Amino acid sequence: MQLFYLPDLKGSQFLLPEEESKHCIKVLRMQAGDEITLIDGQGTLVTAKIVDTHPKRCIVEAVSRVEAFEKRPFKLTMAVAPTKNIDRFEWFVEKATEIGVDCFVPIITEHSERKQVNIERIERIIVSAVKQSIKAYKPSITPQQTFKEFINGNHSGELFIAHCQSKDLPLLNKKVTPAKEVTILIGPEGDFSPQEIELALAKGFTEISLGHARLRTETAALAACHIANIANY
Repeated sequence: MQLFYLPDLKGSQFLLPEEESKHCIKVLRMQAGDEITLIDGQGTLVTAKIVDTHPKRCIVEAVSRVEAFEKRPFKLTMAVAPTKNIDRFEWFVEKATEIGVDCFVPIITEHSERKQVNIERIERIIVSAVKQSIKAYKPSITPQQTFKEFINGNHSGELFIAHCQSKDLPLLNKKVTPAKEVTILIGPEGDFSPQEIELALAKGFTEISLGHARLRTETAALAACHIANIANY
């Protein structure tokens, strides 16, 4: 299945963006009459037939359409402190997209060593991962925000904060309720500060553990994402 991303799939005929047109015609060498699959990132999956093979403005025509393709029964927000080595954070975003997530929020904490994230680059990584894993829903990513900005926002559903400063915390897999909205906070390499943990608890977040092993930020975030998804299957 050759998957292409097009944000607007209204109507029956579509013009692929130049980059997607080039990939379709020049790289994949597809011909008129060949079928491709389009997604809009909002749940629509369209099977389309190529009608114009121009390498910069390929035109395709819808053959069939599926709405809410493989819609997941819950919403997951991952609020994660970007790692000092940005490659690790980008790896997490790619893999979490493949597993299933709705929103990424880069949070800047007291112990964060990285204060900036290239949102446009992350968007490209998300789109690539969505296409690779054949998903019709594209996760969103917000601009980075401070821990206090995030924690003081409006949140619904089940709220969790993972940290290593207490022993015998309940495991995340014991706390997640299927079919409920979930938000999970994952801290930086130096963990959340005691003050941040207290603030999160005051705002209704529940402390959780991801097990006895000491995990890197991106590993902890991916493990939490996977646990939340497994709880909903």
